Amino acid sequence: MNSPVAPFDFEGCLAACAQGDRRALQALYEHEGARLLGVARRIARDQGTAEDIVHDAFIKIWTRADSFEPARGSARGWIYSITRHLALNFVRDRRRETLLDETAISELLPLPVEVDELHLWSGSTKIYRCLERLQPAPQRCILHAYVDGCSNAEIATLLGAPLGTVKAWIKRSLKALRECMA
Repeated sequence: MNSPVAPFDFEGCLAACAQGDRRALQALYEHEGARLLGVARRIARDQGTAEDIVHDAFIKIWTRADSFEPARGSARGWIYSITRHLALNFVRDRRRETLLDETAISELLPLPVEVDELHLWSGSTKIYRCLERLQPAPQRCILHAYVDGCSNAEIATLLGAPLGTVKAWIKRSLKALRECMA
C-alpha cells in the first residue's frame, strides 16, 4: 500500500523565506513555479511576459513573505494572488501604452477644418469651461481618470486621499459635468 504524500507546507515556506532561507524559496518555486507560469500565461497571453511576471512574483514573495497573514487566507492563495495581480497590472498597463508609428501619427493629426465643420469642434471649449468650475481635487480626479487612464485606487495614491473620497469626487464631478454640458 502506498503511503500518503505529505501536503506541501506553503505557510512554512513563507515563514522560512521571511527568515531569509533561500532553500525555502527554491522549494516553493520547484513546487508551484510551473502552475504560476500557467496562470501568468493565461492572463498575459505571452510566454516571455509570463516568465517575467513569475520572476517578479517570486521576488515579491521573497521580499514580502513577512507580510503574509494566515488569518487573512491561505499561503498558497497569497502567492497566487501576487502572481495574478502582477499579470493583471501588466495587461492593464500594456493597454495604456500606445505605440505609434509614423502612419498612425499622421492618421491622428487633425485634418484641415472646413468652415461648416466648425460646429463639431465648438463643444470642446465647453468641457474646459465646465472642468474649470470643479474644485481642484475633484478636477484632478477626473483628469487622472479620463486623461491619464488611472484607476480609482491609483488616483487615491496620487492625491493622498481615501479611496472612498476619490470615488465620491468622481461621481459628483461627472454629475456636475453632465449638468454643465446640458
